[in-house]
Amino acid sequence: MTTDGHAERFTLLRPLLFTIAYEILGSATESDDVLQDSYLRWAQVDLTTVRDTKSYLARLVTRQALNAVRAGTRRREDYIGPWLPEPLLVDERDASADLVLAESVSMAMLVLLETLTPDERAVFVLREVFGFRYDEIAATVGKSVMTVRQVAHRARSHVHSRRRRFEPIDPAEIARITQQFMAAATTGDTAGLLSLLAPDATWTADSGGKVTAARRPVTGAEKVVAVLVNLFQMRWQTSDIRIEMVNCNNTPALIAHRDNLIEGVFLIEIFAGKITNFYAIRNPDKIATVNILRRISR
Repeated sequence: MTTDGHAERFTLLRPLLFTIAYEILGSATESDDVLQDSYLRWAQVDLTTVRDTKSYLARLVTRQALNAVRAGTRRREDYIGPWLPEPLLVDERDASADLVLAESVSMAMLVLLETLTPDERAVFVLREVFGFRYDEIAATVGKSVMTVRQVAHRARSHVHSRRRRFEPIDPAEIARITQQFMAAATTGDTAGLLSLLAPDATWTADSGGKVTAARRPVTGAEKVVAVLVNLFQMRWQTSDIRIEMVNCNNTPALIAHRDNLIEGVFLIEIFAGKITNFYAIRNPDKIATVNILRRISR
């Protein structure tokens, strides 16, 4: 039997709990399922036995998220083409003032976290992003404090050796680059596009084999420009596609709509004034709920 006390505590911490689940799973829809299941379990808890609600709920959600990761391992192994996290439509105010949170939900970081084991990912997220104590994390993942420290060190070294230095970008510069990009892409200005892209720019498309998309990442500015020109000039210009500019994962993104359906979500990653990565999520299962604005917190 649920009580107002259960609902009030859970609702207050929901943005934090969602963010934990999303950073472990890389899926907003699966995170919603984890939170729903976690709440049902939480509703049965005697609140007089709970000393620290935040720690208790974080532990509960993390365990459910890890169960979901392990249950989906086979699906990941059989996935057709590159696997990308689900795009997350966020309120810029949630992350813009918190650089750790902004980096932790970036597509680049989420892709990097996919290279960790489930336990490494959970430990890294709980420690490096949310600042939980080692003993709290140990109780969550069912390992000793010493083992958790070792896992945290291994995960931290792995991430730091592979990630690009995170740089907050001035919103005015983001607006300028994205406006120039849209102008060049919609007019087929290849020279303009090339001037905006880093030499090693990469296009990564996630379709899950359900729609047409490149099965391997495309690397190199000229090759990526060819993909963009084909997309904007050959496929979209002659159809009833509507482009919406949004913020996904704290980075500029385009949502392509055809009638009432979403054709794809395209995130633009910018570093040192140049576009370095395009993440094209076209798997219909991953973009069905992208118009839901999510609250994130840490």
